[in-house]
Amino acid sequence: MNTANPQLEGLYLAVAAMNRLLVEKQLLTHEEIRETLLETERTVLRDPEPASVSDSHRKAVAFPIRLLITANEAAEKGAEVNFEDLARHVGRHS
Repeated sequence: MNTANPQLEGLYLAVAAMNRLLVEKQLLTHEEIRETLLETERTVLRDPEPASVSDSHRKAVAFPIRLLITANEAAEKGAEVNFEDLARHVGRHS
């Protein structure tokens, strides 16, 4: 991620922390969070009007969703990861 976006980095990490808290409080499961994020990603990537935005734009919109999916998977395994690790993983697997 461009270093000009530290606010977004903080936002992604805050949402990931909120997701972990929802699981810890047994309000949601990791699986429910994963399914919700995957459905959101599918919605973003299957734009009914592909000419309206570029593929790179859709991938950019999907990035934070994929990052949160990765953070959720790490939390489920009990792993602590930082933003750089999450972004690197998303970049390699997208």
